[in-house]
Amino acid sequence: MQHNHPVDDSSPIDPALAGLYSQLTTQENVLGTLVVDLDSQLHFAEGLLALTDRRLLARSATGEWSSWPCVGVKGLELRHFDHAGVGTLELQEAGKRLAGWRFTLGANVQALRLVRLFAQQQALGREAPGVLDAPAADGDTALCPECDLPLPPDSEECPACARELHTPPSTWVLLRLWRFAHPYRHQLLAGFLLTLASTAATLVPPYLTIPLMDDILIPFQNGQHIEPWKVGALLGGLLGAALLGWALNWARTYLLALVSERIGADLRTATFDHLLDLSLDYFGGKRTGDLMARIGSETDRICVFLSLHALDFATDVLMIVMTAAILFSINPWLALVTLLPLPFIAWMIHVVRDKLRTGFEKIDRVWSDVTNVLADTIPGIRVVKAFAQEKREAQRFREVNQHNLAVNDKLNKTWSLFTPTVSLLTEIGLLVVWAFGIWLVSRQQITVGVLTAFIAYIGRFYTRLDSMSRIVSVTQKAAAGAKRIFDILDHVSNVPETANPVKIEALQGRIDMKNLGFRYGNRSVIRGLDLQIQPGEMIGLVGHSGSGKSTLVNLICRFYDVTDGAIQVDGTDIRRFGVADYRRHIGLVLQEPFLFFGTIAENIAYGKPDATRAEIVAAARAAHAHEFILRLAQGYDSLVGERGQGLSGGERQRISIARALLINPRILILDEATSSVDTETEKEIQRALDNLVQGRTTIAIAHRLSTLRKADRLVVMDRGQVVEVGPHDELMARQGAYWRLYEAQARQVDSEAGDAGAEDGRIALATAQIAHTAQHAGNP
Repeated sequence: MQHNHPVDDSSPIDPALAGLYSQLTTQENVLGTLVVDLDSQLHFAEGLLALTDRRLLARSATGEWSSWPCVGVKGLELRHFDHAGVGTLELQEAGKRLAGWRFTLGANVQALRLVRLFAQQQALGREAPGVLDAPAADGDTALCPECDLPLPPDSEECPACARELHTPPSTWVLLRLWRFAHPYRHQLLAGFLLTLASTAATLVPPYLTIPLMDDILIPFQNGQHIEPWKVGALLGGLLGAALLGWALNWARTYLLALVSERIGADLRTATFDHLLDLSLDYFGGKRTGDLMARIGSETDRICVFLSLHALDFATDVLMIVMTAAILFSINPWLALVTLLPLPFIAWMIHVVRDKLRTGFEKIDRVWSDVTNVLADTIPGIRVVKAFAQEKREAQRFREVNQHNLAVNDKLNKTWSLFTPTVSLLTEIGLLVVWAFGIWLVSRQQITVGVLTAFIAYIGRFYTRLDSMSRIVSVTQKAAAGAKRIFDILDHVSNVPETANPVKIEALQGRIDMKNLGFRYGNRSVIRGLDLQIQPGEMIGLVGHSGSGKSTLVNLICRFYDVTDGAIQVDGTDIRRFGVADYRRHIGLVLQEPFLFFGTIAENIAYGKPDATRAEIVAAARAAHAHEFILRLAQGYDSLVGERGQGLSGGERQRISIARALLINPRILILDEATSSVDTETEKEIQRALDNLVQGRTTIAIAHRLSTLRKADRLVVMDRGQVVEVGPHDELMARQGAYWRLYEAQARQVDSEAGDAGAEDGRIALATAQIAHTAQHAGNP
């Protein structure tokens, strides 16, 4: 039914859609809407986007409506971006921007849905049914429960709602493991020959049943005399084949298990090494639990596959091929009957494999969600307990664990049907062989011994066929794990190593930045920046939050690479240095120092593991940390908890200063080193920093401008550009950007000191109001 208004006029209309229906023409249908909650300045302001079967409608925060035709216009495109918690939709025609809208990422699913519908309208070029009165979906078409879009065939995941696009793993990805198996190719060849020999040994006993039946048992049953040595020889052959098969099986299992463990260890090491070489940009988009799951459980799964299941698969293939050859050599017609179920089983394996390979990768991703909850909650257990959120975190874990259970249950439903079906087909095949074999014996075309040998071989054949079909499951698990591992290994760092790095003999510390530019995604953070820092000079970076100070420091440390211009140290572009070689000459003291689990001495010596105890103590003394370290129970050998638990913020900071002092860097970065401590602790840290900055090129970031008075020059930044440079007194005399920052901060301090009592009163009043509101909410 065509319409441009709600079917039920008595139903309440969403306020966000108010006024939309008055804009529609006759027979115009709404396909989708999006409430945009940000304006161009990123202030909260509500607007509306609506896609109809004819045009795109937009209402601004002021209530003004605009529209663009969306059918039959070539080159028209609705593009989606998101960065730093803000989503953007841009309407473009032939690459030219026509309009743009911004929104918080809570509306990201609806935005992706709108983009998809817009693309469908452009592709179809014809009317589509409206969502306000959409016809019922086809009975075989599943809809996404979140956005109501049709799901792709044979899929349970909506691409529009997914945070990432996941391509299903291919079994061929397992062949890429040869890169890690190549160093052990001789051991693998020996294992293959042992597998071949052990398989051949297991095929000897059924063949010996032919003379046992035809030359021993049947003649003996008919009253003929049997030579005892023949019986002994045949039984000895059976025992010898069994012992030989056992020995060969033991040797190949042990050898290949050793090789697979080494392949798994090399895979873990290579993945972790590559992970450490990736830039910070990669880690910004990943969760700790997911990366831990990939390096841990995924490599273990691959190792189990290589040590057990790949070996079984090779054995099964050899057994089936060799058994089939023997069966055809004995009786071709009976062999053909034996192979009848094989095409049906192969077809089932092909069908099930496609379902399993997507299912197991989804299981891996869901399991990563479980690991992520653990990785979030356990390190933050103090915050969880401080805010009494144990039940909330338990519920969060319960939900992801339940999702994991549901995904596994669905996959097990498919697998549980496949396995018994294969067993049924093999039983039917065995029954057909019995029937056809009895018919051949009745016509005296084969002997009872041949039929008995056939049944023995068929037992091995079908057992291996059934085992081979079961390996499909573990193969797809390993393929899914290998894909997630190679997703890491294939990622190229945004901070690449140069092919021929310049060797750093002695660094003076002169830094030149020329026409510097840097972008986070599509957002420009640094642009057109020029700055020169002399060796041994102390520079203070100041500016409002978001002005680009920390980004500039990250570029100097080469955590990211510039997109425009260059940073030169001693006249050489830092991109020509080896990354690790360059960073050895940089000392970094962060606002929140990170300490590793280990002793105090190990944390101080982290940048120089071979440091002597005397060097460690000297660095601690210079950092004013020696005294409090000696007060600890074990002194320098006292254990520090994870992330520095057990030490105060000031103590952790002084240890990080000692860590920077020990490596004797030529360039020193201080990023808000004293902002999170009290005044007395700040004085201690400041004395330690005075020792640290002597004779070094120092770049310090501080919100408290009073801490930068000792800087040789202050660099004032605003919106990614340098707006003022000079000493404190000179900048104050100019009464420019720095003067305004300093005066604003001074007024804030005076206001806080003068209004402390009034603020306490306001806090008390607000607290009382909150308590009053909560009481009435709980007791209506």
